Amino acid sequence: MFKNLIIACFFGVTAIILGAFGSHALKEILTSEQLLSFETGVRYQMYHAIVLLFVAIFDGLSVQQKRFVNGFFYAGILFFSGSIYLIQLTSISAKSIWFITPLGGLFLIFGWLTMIVLFVKKAISK
Repeated sequence: MFKNLIIACFFGVTAIILGAFGSHALKEILTSEQLLSFETGVRYQMYHAIVLLFVAIFDGLSVQQKRFVNGFFYAGILFFSGSIYLIQLTSISAKSIWFITPLGGLFLIFGWLTMIVLFVKKAISK
């Protein structure tokens, strides 16, 4: 599970770097609305980096279950936060990749729902 800890830490450190970049370097470049969108991407990335750390160290899930949950969160971070970064930092328009951000949100939701189902099953079986 060290690989998952490394990936979670990578998402955490890049959230910090991007957050600092956004609050300093992008203040003069982006509108307040664009900056707020960028900050949403950073915030969701950090939230889910923390959840990934929890999943990696939690003993109540099997390796297979952890991989399944992590897959949803990895895809969610990349699609949700990644698409926001692309829209705000490049000339790619939101209209051209409009479906990627909500798809990423769905992956994040599925990750949380999967954890709920796994925890409920464990609670019922005890």
